[in-house]
Amino acid sequence: MSEEKTQRILVVEDDLSILTGLSMNLRFEGYEVLQAQDGRTGLARALDEAPDLMVLDLMLPELNGYEVIRELRQRGRDTPVVVLSARSMETDKILGLNLGADDYVVKPFGLQELLARIKAVLRRRYGGTPAAPSVTFGDVKVDLGLRTVARDGQPVELTAQEFKLLAHFLAHPGRTFTREELLSGAWGYNYEGSARTVDNFMRQLRLKFEPDPEAPRYFLTVRGLGYRFER
Repeated sequence: MSEEKTQRILVVEDDLSILTGLSMNLRFEGYEVLQAQDGRTGLARALDEAPDLMVLDLMLPELNGYEVIRELRQRGRDTPVVVLSARSMETDKILGLNLGADDYVVKPFGLQELLARIKAVLRRRYGGTPAAPSVTFGDVKVDLGLRTVARDGQPVELTAQEFKLLAHFLAHPGRTFTREELLSGAWGYNYEGSARTVDNFMRQLRLKFEPDPEAPRYFLTVRGLGYRFER
């Protein structure tokens, strides 16, 4: 039996906090995520890399979202598009849908609603659901679909927020994040927290996963910058 293909979603959004938070949650759901922060780059990635679905902001630099949809359709591409926009007028929605968008979600949006709409569009187009991956490091296994964690075969209890932070690091091995970027990426773009919040959660991850929490192997401090995860 052939392995089920992981579906790829291209997120085109110029607000970095929304782009990062949404990408992280899509990865939680088992999707591969491509990113762009302006319309011209988003169009190029859609044409070159043929994602299974595009989440598209309307108010973008270079090319706006309407222009991206129009160009895609004129070139004969039927990539499903879910528009994500602060423009809530009925005329805006009608224009987006008439140009070829498959759905239209208004900001501020509920994350679970957006994920449900994305899944519905994918089901209508392709059928089935994506398989969520598992990630291992050392003696730790993380199932991103079931949101379960085991160490040396034994379950590890995590709070919901600890799991979000862990999954954020797993999605970006080797990348250094500032505390502010972790608050945005792992907690969400509208979360109010402090550097101390991140430090406390990092301490918990080290206690639960490091062979020696005082000399971490996986969850590293980058002096003067923030934190990095190494597999």
